[in-house]
Amino acid sequence: VTDPWGRTSPAAAENGAFYMTLTNSSNTDDMLLSASTDACGMVELHEMYDKGDGVMGMRPVEGGSIQVPAGGSTELKPGGLHVMCMMKQIDFEAGTEIPLTLTFENAGEMEVTAVIRDN
Repeated sequence: VTDPWGRTSPAAAENGAFYMTLTNSSNTDDMLLSASTDACGMVELHEMYDKGDGVMGMRPVEGGSIQVPAGGSTELKPGGLHVMCMMKQIDFEAGTEIPLTLTFENAGEMEVTAVIRDN
């Protein structure tokens, strides 16, 4: 997992999102099954999609997991796949470090720290 980060959001905003690159150096496909953090009341794996007429929507990923191909990587980025933080428990201010636990089907649990930044 490289460059885990989240975007700043106002204190009044209930939700936030985390982004990162997931790399799988094994010869077996893996799946990000879930993520958790005390900074959020609920965490889901989400994707952006085209609702038509140029309108974008957001929804939980189909099947509830994100594939990370063998010998490849999957990018979680604004406008695409992301870890959705609902019911924020803290303010997402620039420089804040938020611990996340990522759970993979094969790699198991991985602890990472997402840094909140302006962008």
